[in-house]
Amino acid sequence: MDTLHTMRIFVRVAEEGSFTGAAQRMAVTLPQASRAVSYLETHLRTRLLNRSTRSIALTEAGRRYLQRCQQILAYIDQAEAEAADALARPSGRLRVHAMPDFGQTYLVPAIMRYQQRYPAVSVDLTLSQHVPDLIDEGYDVAIHMSTTRLPDSGLVSQQLGTVHSVLCASPAYLHERGTPDGVAGLACHSCLQYVTPLFPRDRWHLDGPNGRETFDLPPTAFRVNLPDALSGALREGKGIGALPMPSAVPALKSGELVRVLPDHQLQRLTAYALYPSRQYLDAKIVTFVEFLREVVPQALAADQAELS
Repeated sequence: MDTLHTMRIFVRVAEEGSFTGAAQRMAVTLPQASRAVSYLETHLRTRLLNRSTRSIALTEAGRRYLQRCQQILAYIDQAEAEAADALARPSGRLRVHAMPDFGQTYLVPAIMRYQQRYPAVSVDLTLSQHVPDLIDEGYDVAIHMSTTRLPDSGLVSQQLGTVHSVLCASPAYLHERGTPDGVAGLACHSCLQYVTPLFPRDRWHLDGPNGRETFDLPPTAFRVNLPDALSGALREGKGIGALPMPSAVPALKSGELVRVLPDHQLQRLTAYALYPSRQYLDAKIVTFVEFLREVVPQALAADQAELS
């Protein structure tokens, strides 16, 4: 027998003072109610009720057991109510993972606005180049960047938009070394590299007026795996580099960097919000992903307009 169910029947029998009343309230038959209490007494090897033809009465052990059952069932009811509420009302801690440049530029402002709308949700944001395992590492949502369609991983994905990189350099560098007028002209320059597993280390594929052109990168004096670090080196006048849109736009707007070959772009990526399941999804995950789908494409479009 289901122990919790028999505990509920026992509590109802004790509170009603009768098997008949308890059976009616619990929507079970009278024999089922009687067997439930007998099962508990056999399981506990303790008499819980003294029965007569006219009444029932709790034994001393039965009174103690009744008190514990009422406490246990109250905790269970509370836990079930809290779990059901999580499906209806956004609250609690939301764990999110994103790549650093995308997260800093687009996700942090979105989270601030999301929490204004849903103040009962606290957000634990991790920014790293590491691609997490959502299930094993306990993330609710991960923002994943991909050059292709996502493989079938069992995760649910929602597309947020696309970003790309543009070639940038400082005005001082271009004043000293000149500005290339085509892809081939890059060979005369110091080309700094943003190293990521998503793109080849030894070449740039540039999309422009002539379609796709490939530039084989010469040996470089500087490689780095974070775009903000590359942006810093470019601002110092060390060369030309491919900056992802989130890092490029602020430096271009401030005038610290200028675009090189402004008709070209490269390293196109699609951003996806990934989460584990569609079924019984926590309200904070549903509302967060919906909010990202609302605000992130707008931010991406605004930055694309700046670059154009």
